[in-house]
This record gives sequence, structure tokens and C-alpha cells, in this order.
Amino acid sequence: MKNYQLLIALFIFTFLSCNSQTQKSKNETSISNKEENKNITQFNSSIKTIHIFVALCDNKYQGIVPVPVKIGNGQDPNNNLYWGCGFGIRTYFKKSKDWKLVKTQKIDSTILERLIFKHTTKNCYLVADAYNGKYIEKCTQEFLKSSAGIVKDTLQIDNKAIGIAGNAKLIAYIGHDGLMDFKLTDSFQNSDKEKRDVIILACYSKRFFSPHLQSANVNPMVWTTGLMCPEAYTVHDAITGYLNNETTEQIRSRVALAYAKYQKCSSKAARNLLVTGW
Repeated sequence: MKNYQLLIALFIFTFLSCNSQTQKSKNETSISNKEENKNITQFNSSIKTIHIFVALCDNKYQGIVPVPVKIGNGQDPNNNLYWGCGFGIRTYFKKSKDWKLVKTQKIDSTILERLIFKHTTKNCYLVADAYNGKYIEKCTQEFLKSSAGIVKDTLQIDNKAIGIAGNAKLIAYIGHDGLMDFKLTDSFQNSDKEKRDVIILACYSKRFFSPHLQSANVNPMVWTTGLMCPEAYTVHDAITGYLNNETTEQIRSRVALAYAKYQKCSSKAARNLLVTGW
């Protein structure tokens, strides 16, 4: 009888313990979801925002054909091929007559620098984040989560709040196609039924990104079918067309001309490389 009572007591203890752990797990998941979707409504939705995720070129941590050491250091944004060089995001947009740099921020060891630009004639801000090349996988994940509306955020600029990440209207990825090197197991199911425009300038981006974006409810404005150099003139001119309310085919023609000009290739080759839609 004593053994029977002992077994009953042990069962009750085990059940309560497991139930407590399950409840704890549910609470932790809830907190995590709240953190991922913080500030999702507290911003001025009348202001158009473009958010660019840049994975800095990195000879050491990325599976790329090595570039010269100085421009291939993913921990040095100032000299990086995709950021501080002549056709990098920071340099090119700072020289553009269409954009004015209003703020530079140092975020952390992952996002080494954040630039905030204001368009000179339109009610639009552009936010560009330089991700440490070592963390290209995190950069890719955050781009995909933002595209699906899973991760949303805001920031304060000029005494107003603007939407970034999944709160942005247009979201772009610039850099090496890390999906050629690593696999992502996360699901990027659209979370809010909003359709976001995306630009993905990386080698073979349509092939490697499309499986992850099938359920994200995005409009692929520009992505690629082959090897390419994701320098800033391409995304710059795509954004120009976007803000002028051009069709995706007009935007495609615009970016093909820019790419052909700087890469010294034919416009036909550039159009075959830079495509739109599914």
C-alpha cells in the first residue's frame, strides 16, 4: 500500500513539474514574440521608408572569390566594397543629389553602422544598415523576417517616428548570397497580410531567395538570375524609379541601364541578369 501511495505521489509531482515547465515555455515564447514585434504601430505611416540590409563583403567569413584585403574586411565599413568604397552604399548615396544624410549611428558589433537619409524632394527616408560580414546569416534572416512582417521596428528622426524593418515600404538586401553557403530552417510566413516590395542584389538571388519568400507575400521588384556585383548604383536607380511610381518593367529597364554603364556590359545582358516578379 505504501509503495502504491509513493507511486501516486511521484506521478503527481512529475505532472505538476512538467506542467510548470510547459507554462514557462509558453510565457517565454510570448515574451519573445512581443520583443520581435515591438513598436509595430507607433510610427508615422504617411512617411515612406526604405530599409536596406547590407552584408559587408568579407573574405574571411563568406564563401566569395577573394577581393583585395582592404575592401574585403567585413569588420571595416569605412573601406568595405559594399559600403565605404566609391560605389558602396554610404559613399554613393552621400554623393547623390537625391538624398541628404541626416544621421549616422553606431549600433553594435553586428550592425557596425546605420545611415539615415532623407529624400530631397519626397516624403521618404532611407535607412541603411552595415552588417558585420561575419554575421551575414543574421543579416539574411533579418531581411527575410522583415520582408514577411515578422520583425518590425521604428526609429526616431527629425522629431518623428518612422517605420523600419517590417514597417518599411521597400526592403532591400545587398551583398554576397549567403544562402549558397548555409541553410536556413526558419519559416518566413507573412504575419500581417501586408505586401512589401523587395530588392535582392546578390548572385543568383531569385533562385536562392525565392523558396524562403514564397509564403512571405512580397513583390520582388528586382532580383538576379546569375553572378553579379551588388554595388550601390543599381539599388539607387531602382529606388529612383520606385519613388517616381514607375512600373516594375520600367524600373527593370532603369537598373539594367545603370548596371550596363558601370559594369561595361550590354544592356541585353544586364536585363537578362536583373529581373522582376516571380
